[in-house]
Amino acid sequence: MEIACNVTRQAPLIAELVNLATAHWRGGASVRPLAGEDLTTTFAAQLGERTGAALRAVPDAGRHLAELATELRQALLAERPADQAARINAMIGRYGAQPYLVEDVGQPFHLHFHGSGGTQVEALGGEFATALALIVDGYGPDRFGVCEAHQCEAVYIDLTRNASRRYCSAACTARAKTAAYRSRRHA
Repeated sequence: MEIACNVTRQAPLIAELVNLATAHWRGGASVRPLAGEDLTTTFAAQLGERTGAALRAVPDAGRHLAELATELRQALLAERPADQAARINAMIGRYGAQPYLVEDVGQPFHLHFHGSGGTQVEALGGEFATALALIVDGYGPDRFGVCEAHQCEAVYIDLTRNASRRYCSAACTARAKTAAYRSRRHA
């Protein structure tokens, strides 16, 4: 089964929102999770111009984004597949995800699942929850995790063919490989 092309574009955005708003350690450094206007501005910069502007226009968007990020993190890191499915289904219901076909320039028709609540945060909530459901359906429930690098609690979504991802970024992969190499040299 080929997963919808917009889902593969949503996965890094989902991880980025979760990491911006919930991680206390990233890349070996202590970080302060973003909140309020800082979270809104930083995350909006990751989106397209129109979507980012719509997000910045939502009253109290930062608080709503932080709540969405917490829900997403709980779904990504649920211990049992049944718990994961229940959390994702609850989010789909909460954000009123409704499918519709979109034809973007240079791309074939594909599905979007914006939430029906009216604000850009709710639209993203519906889109992100459905993207997670499609990832579980297409790849399985074990494609989400926490970075295995030392002092990093960032999440990742693994869309590789062989389910081999263990780190949130290339930087953490390099840090882990360097640490392992040094450990072997000094052993």
